[in-house]
Amino acid sequence: MSRNNDRNIKKHNDKLHKAQDKVKQAEIVRKEKLKQIVKKFNENNASEKN
Repeated sequence: MSRNNDRNIKKHNDKLHKAQDKVKQAEIVRKEKLKQIVKKFNENNASEKN
């Protein structure tokens, strides 16, 4: 009997996809934070020029 049965393959794929989703979500959060920082920086620069 092989270890590559349907149940084990499904379990592995679920684990893999969960990890990939976690990485993707972290990347989205990072981009959002960067947008907020850039926005705040631009507001500060605009107020200093006036």
